[in-house]
Amino acid sequence: QVQLVESGGGLVQPGGSLRLTCAASGFTFKNYRMAWFRQAPGKEREFVAGADWSGTYKYYGDSVKGRFTISRDNAKNLVALQMNSLKPEDTAAYYCAATSGYGHIMTASGYDYWGQGTQVTVFS
Repeated sequence: QVQLVESGGGLVQPGGSLRLTCAASGFTFKNYRMAWFRQAPGKEREFVAGADWSGTYKYYGDSVKGRFTISRDNAKNLVALQMNSLKPEDTAAYYCAATSGYGHIMTASGYDYWGQGTQVTVFS
């Protein structure tokens, strides 16, 4: 049974930091590119960050470049998102996703598996 379980969300003040973690199971983790997406109420799902199979190549959405960092540990089947300098506009549900395909990493429709999401709220 495939599972992607996110954790680490919560409430934080602007300028603060959070670290999200996604634990994967039920598939061969090293064969999948991994990404984080987010969705705020009334908005479309947005690409946040992605990593290739080894974690060598990383990609970021324009709104988070320089503030967020994605990492993966293939030995532990984990992918993490370190979020620094958080802003109120970062408030959203954050989802971990996995793709076995070779399409554009920023395209949500190309992902095979999704987690249930973890809520991040940035408030002053």
